[in-house]
Amino acid sequence: MGQIEWAMWANEQALAAGLILLTGGIVAVAGQFKGWYFAAYSIAAGVLVCLLEYPRSKRKKGSTMERCGQKYLTAVVKLFGPLTRNYYIRAILHAALAVPAGFLLSTILGTVCLGIASGIYLLFEVRSGDPLSRSPRSGHKWGAPSSSPPATPHPGLPPTPARSSQRWGGR
Repeated sequence: MGQIEWAMWANEQALAAGLILLTGGIVAVAGQFKGWYFAAYSIAAGVLVCLLEYPRSKRKKGSTMERCGQKYLTAVVKLFGPLTRNYYIRAILHAALAVPAGFLLSTILGTVCLGIASGIYLLFEVRSGDPLSRSPRSGHKWGAPSSSPPATPHPGLPPTPARSSQRWGGR
C-alpha cells in the first residue's frame, strides 16, 4: 500500500462540499425557507470553495490528470499567493466558511463536508511538516529499520562458515 495523498483527498472533499453547499443553498432559496439569507450565503460560499478547489494539485509520484479548464483557474488561484497555497490558511478558511451555513437544514451536509475537508487539510499540514524543525523523539520504535548492523551475531547462528558445513553435513 502506498502513502495517502492527503492534499488530493482534501481537495476532492472540499470540491464536493462546495457543490453540496451550492445545491443546498439553491434549494433553500427556491423553497423560500426561513433564514434564506443563510442559503444565499451558502451559494456564495459554495461558489468560492468550488473556484478555489477546482484546480487539482499534483501528486508526489506518478502523473496527475488535470480537470477540464484547470489551467485557467490555476492562474487565478496563483494570483492570491500564499493565501491559497498554504494549507493551514485553507483549513482555517474552510472552517470559517462552514460555520454560517450550519444554521440551515438544507446546507448542513455541506457544512459537515467542508469541516471534514478542513480537518484533512490540517492533518496534511501536521503530518507533512518539515522534519528538520521537529525535535527527535527518544526511544526506539519497534519494527523500525536500524541504520547499523548488530555488533554481535545472533546466538543461534554459527560463528564461522567452516563450522556451519560440519553442522549441516556440508561438503
